[in-house]
Formats: sequence, structure tokens, C-alpha cells
Amino acid sequence: MNATHISGIGMTSARTRTRLVERLRAEGIKNEELLKIIELTPRHLFVDEGLSHRAYEDTALPIGMGQTISQPYIVAKMTETLMETGSMNKVLEIGTGCGYQTSILGKVSKTVFTVERIRALHMQARKTLTAIGQHNIQYLLADGFNGWQQYAPYDAIIVTAAPPKVPEKLLAQLADGGRMVIPVGTTETAQDLMLIQRKGDEFEESVIEKVRFVPLVSGIER
Repeated sequence: MNATHISGIGMTSARTRTRLVERLRAEGIKNEELLKIIELTPRHLFVDEGLSHRAYEDTALPIGMGQTISQPYIVAKMTETLMETGSMNKVLEIGTGCGYQTSILGKVSKTVFTVERIRALHMQARKTLTAIGQHNIQYLLADGFNGWQQYAPYDAIIVTAAPPKVPEKLLAQLADGGRMVIPVGTTETAQDLMLIQRKGDEFEESVIEKVRFVPLVSGIER
């Protein structure tokens, strides 16, 4: 993948990315390290070529299989919340999707362990992230409700689809002092984006804001 393809031209150019970052800053994202990472991350490579001209709009876009690439503001908000509440040494992501959120996480943490249940998305995300030189990511095709027990506990867990309630197996995989950011609720109503912090055997929950995510689904699509 050549440098021009990664850096983008026209509607995927540096100027377009800068406008996105300015909008995120205006919407309340304050972490300048994160904003710079978002500005430099080639979001257009994570969407279908026919949608690349919309890649730097602050909106969710379809990626196939009934899934979406999250709105940049939501990616930024979830990542910023984790960055500013504790360690990002070892991070578990539930729902790799196209790999855009994974890419951002990989630049703010030592190692990302990412789980995806749909084989086509799992394979494509791995291909894209490898092509742009991100090698601190471990991939698993599995049911996200189960997390990734082999490498637990995690400093941070981020869930990019909404279960009706917080999965107990994910709570159990949080380290003491670890945090989870997760949307909770059904698709019929607005969901709550929640921050859950583990303190020993206790879990403190707080609501960040209302959101709307695709549902977290069990099973594996091979």
C-alpha cells in the first residue's frame, strides 16, 4: 500500500481530516494526543471505496454484514474515556468490525486483543491493519460475549456493539482498577454508553451519554 493511498487525496486529504478533528474538538473531545492520532489515521481505508469520499464525515457508515464503522465522535469519546481513567497497557476490544477503532486503540496502547464473530470482517480488518503497519494487535474469531479469557485480565475493555445487559464474562476479565466502556440496551430505544470501573470485587457504573449501536450478537459466522 503506497503512501499516497494511505495519506489520501481530495475528499480523503489532510485538509478534510483536519476539519473532522476541528469538529471533534468542538464537540468536546479534549485529548490532543488522541485528536492527532485520529487526524493521521486513514479512515478511508476502512470503508468501501465507493464511500471513501464520506470517510471523514462525523457519521457512521455501513461496512457490510449489517455492521457499521462507528461515528468518529463515538470512537473518540470511548477511547478518550479509557485513556483518561487508567492504564492502556493491555486492551480487549469486542467487535473488530472493519478495524478502525482497533487502529486507534493500537496507537494508544501496548497491545490490543480484538474479537470479531464474522469471519469476513475479521479477515478484512486484519489485512487492512497489517497493510498500514500495525503489528501490536492480536486477532480472534469468536463469540464476543465470551471475551478472550486466555489473555485476561485486561486494563481496559471496549465493546463496539450493544448487549441488552453487561456480559458477566467480560466483567470477570477486567483487572482490578480496569475499566470497560460499553453501550447497553436494545435497538428499540436509545442505549446508555456506560463506564464500568472495577475496584476489587466491586464494579462502579456511570452513564456517559445516550448512543445507538448495532446489537451485540452471539455465535460465530464462518
